Amino acid sequence: MSVLAEEHLVKQWESEQASLRQQVVEEDTEDWQRSPKFSGLERVGGVDLSFIKGDDVNACAQLVVLSYPELEVLYEDCQMVTLTAPYIAGFLAFRETPYLLEALQRLESSQPKLLPQVVLVDGNGLFHYREFGLACHLGVLSGLPCVGVAKNLLQVQGVKMNKEHRSQIAALKKGGDFFPLTASSGKVLGKALRSSDSSSKPVYVSVGHKISLDTAVRLTHSCCRYRVPEPIRQADIRSREYLRIHYPTAGT
Repeated sequence: MSVLAEEHLVKQWESEQASLRQQVVEEDTEDWQRSPKFSGLERVGGVDLSFIKGDDVNACAQLVVLSYPELEVLYEDCQMVTLTAPYIAGFLAFRETPYLLEALQRLESSQPKLLPQVVLVDGNGLFHYREFGLACHLGVLSGLPCVGVAKNLLQVQGVKMNKEHRSQIAALKKGGDFFPLTASSGKVLGKALRSSDSSSKPVYVSVGHKISLDTAVRLTHSCCRYRVPEPIRQADIRSREYLRIHYPTAGT
């Protein structure tokens, strides 16, 4: 893609992000979200894309739906997809959202009773360059509550992996402890959560759509058997296993 074409595409995507950003709901909208133990929540989704090693175009798009609070897999959908949009930093959602949205739509048309009541997304929500990451994009287009859970820190809006950040991580003593990810503007864009007693490395939780940050953090912690919440962990495991079986020489 030429520099001119990329600049045009970036402007187009920025405009679309800004329009969709206005539709994000940053508060609890469902009765189960207001319950201390999430009474009424029965199905939690997880989505992930896994790529063939050395190939950034062909990927396995995975959706899983787990029971809550048991966290047992009720449904899975795995599809090989060919990503057509180019990778441009800050616009990952334009590459990945269409295929994750299609997976949710297939489920809604085939087994609507298994549609998740909330989706945990392997990526960021409001904790993003323009406060509209993958979890926001998928949430607005699907209409479902979504939570962004990133395994690595996106260094944006003044949040950096510096000495202060590392000392805050060190101060997280047990599963459920967290600290805010505060932008230079003073706005809290997400929280770093120690999700498990057994893992000192946090995950980064942010609002995607139709959920408050406090509820998103509580929910993420309640879905963790290990460091990564079970819906995302199962989506990752199953997509990588699919690639291992069907593309054994490529590696993942």
